[in-house]
Parts: sequence; structure tokens; C-alpha cells
Amino acid sequence: MAFLFGRKQEAYGNLSTQEYRDQYFSTGADHVLVDVRTAGEFHGGHIPNALNIPLDQLSRRLSEIPTGKPVIVVCASGSRSKSGSDILVRGGYTEVYNLKGGTMAWMMQGGKLE
Repeated sequence: MAFLFGRKQEAYGNLSTQEYRDQYFSTGADHVLVDVRTAGEFHGGHIPNALNIPLDQLSRRLSEIPTGKPVIVVCASGSRSKSGSDILVRGGYTEVYNLKGGTMAWMMQGGKLE
């Protein structure tokens, strides 16, 4: 029924920061965390082990992201990461998740940055 109201159904999942922490970060489960913020934002502090590929470069740098494992996309607040998740899905990635609330939510939940 989403089509009746003009809402697009995302082809990626959404994870809260707590879900990310419980399912991936704390367990060491194999995944890739892609931070789509600018290099300046990234160097100002990022979730540990994140790979920085700014959103405006993501389409042409997909080859840097491993396939066959979950890809979690993060930005500052969760907006750019939605666009990044769309790009990854269009690029053939099948297990893609947007980190809701982004780096700000991560910090507000007590997550550390490096």
C-alpha cells in the first residue's frame, strides 16, 4: 500500500545504534561499516573501524567495499546514509543497513569515537 501514498519502500534495512552495537560491534561479527561523511567530518571523530568513503564518491568507489558480508552505512544523523544505502543496493549489495541517527545517535548512546 505504500505506493498509494507515494512512499518508496527501501531495499535496505535500518538498524538502531543499540542493534548495531548488539549484533555487530560488540560481537565482532563480520561486517563493513561505511562512513559516508566528508573526510573532515570523519577525521573529527568516527565509529571505530569505519571505512570513510564520502557520499559524493561512493558510486565510483564501490570496488573498495567487500561483498558477501553485511554493509552498515553511517553519516552524521542518518540522512546521507540513506542515500548511501540506496547507492549500495543499486550497486548489487544485498545485505545493506542504514544506521539510524548516525554518529550523533552513537555518541548519545555512549558510543566512543576514534
